[in-house]
Amino acid sequence: MPLMRRQSLVKFDAPLCETIVDTPKPQGHEVLVRVERCGLCHSDLHIQDGYADLGGGNRLDTTRGMSLPFTLGHEIAGVVDEVGPDASRDLIGRKVAVFPWIGCGKCRDCLAGDENLCARNRYLGVALDGGFASHVLVPDSKYLLDYDPLLVNMAATLMCSGVTAYGALKRLIDRPRQRNLLLIGLGGVGMMGLAFAQAMFKQPISVADLNPAAREAALKNGAAFAYDPAEPDVAKRMVKENDGGFDGVVDFAGNDKSMGFAVSTVARGGKIVVSGLMGGNFSLPMVQWIYKRMTIEGFMVGTLAEARELMDLARAGKIKPTPMKEEPMAEAQKWIEELRAGKVVGRVVLAN
Repeated sequence: MPLMRRQSLVKFDAPLCETIVDTPKPQGHEVLVRVERCGLCHSDLHIQDGYADLGGGNRLDTTRGMSLPFTLGHEIAGVVDEVGPDASRDLIGRKVAVFPWIGCGKCRDCLAGDENLCARNRYLGVALDGGFASHVLVPDSKYLLDYDPLLVNMAATLMCSGVTAYGALKRLIDRPRQRNLLLIGLGGVGMMGLAFAQAMFKQPISVADLNPAAREAALKNGAAFAYDPAEPDVAKRMVKENDGGFDGVVDFAGNDKSMGFAVSTVARGGKIVVSGLMGGNFSLPMVQWIYKRMTIEGFMVGTLAEARELMDLARAGKIKPTPMKEEPMAEAQKWIEELRAGKVVGRVVLAN
C-alpha cells in the first residue's frame, strides 16, 4: 500500500508539519477517498490554536479528546480509491465531494437527520483526520455526493462554507417580511452567501465589510449596496436608506462588533442569523430585544439533506461562482497565516 502524506497538527498553537504514514485500509462500510482538493476554512485556525475566544479573556478549550498528530481540513473533494468489504465496489473511481459533519448515528439528533448537532460527532478534520492529506477515510458512502458537472474546487467548498451559508440563509426564507437582506462579513462563507442569496431570494442584497477589496468584489458579484461598518453613523444611514432597517441579517463574522452592527441595522420584527465564529462576547438590553421584536438564531453548518439540496442547486447551474484561489497542499501553513492576517478575499483551496 502506498504511503499517505499529511499536513499535520503536531502541537497546538504551532505550524503544521508534513507527516508520512501508511495509507489506511477501509474496513466495513468505510471508503478511502484520494483527496484532489481541500478548502481552507477559518475554523481550521481555531482548531490549530486549540481554543475559541469566549470574550473577556475567557477561552473554550477545543483540544479535549484530540490526539496528535492530527490532520485538519473538512472541505474535501476527490476520487474513491478503495472501499471496505461491506461497501459497493461500483464506487471506485467516482468523483465525489465529502460531507464531513458526521455524527454517531445513534443519538436523538442523528436519528432526526441532524448529525451536524451530534455531541459524539465524528466530524472529518475536527474529530477524525481530515483532508489536508493525500487520502481521507470516510465512515460510510452515504456521505459522498456526486458533483459532476461542477468544478472540483467549487464542489469541495460547498461542504462547509457552502452548506453553512446555505443553511443560514434558509433560516430566513419563511419570514413574513422579505423586503431586503443584509450580509455582514465577506470572507469565504460570506462571499458564498452572496452567491446563494441571489438564487434563493428576490429582494435586494446589501453587504457590509471593513475590507474595501471585499466590498468591491461583492458589488462585482451581484450585491446591490456595500457598506463600511467603520464609517461614522453608517448604521443610522443604513436604517434610513432601507426604510427602517433590514428584515433579514446574516452575521458571517460572529464577534461582538459585528453583532452590535447587526442589531443596530435590523428592522423591527426582523431576524438575525449568526453563523460566524470569530468569537468574543455580546450583550443586549432586554428592553431593546423586546422593543424591536427581533429574533436571533445561532447556526453552524447544515445537515446532509441540506448539503444534497445545495449540491442539486449548484449542479443545476443556479449559483454564480465565487472568488477562489488554488494553492499547493504543501503550502497549507502559509495560507493559514495569510487567512489569519485577513489577506484572503474569497476562498483558498489546497490541491494535491
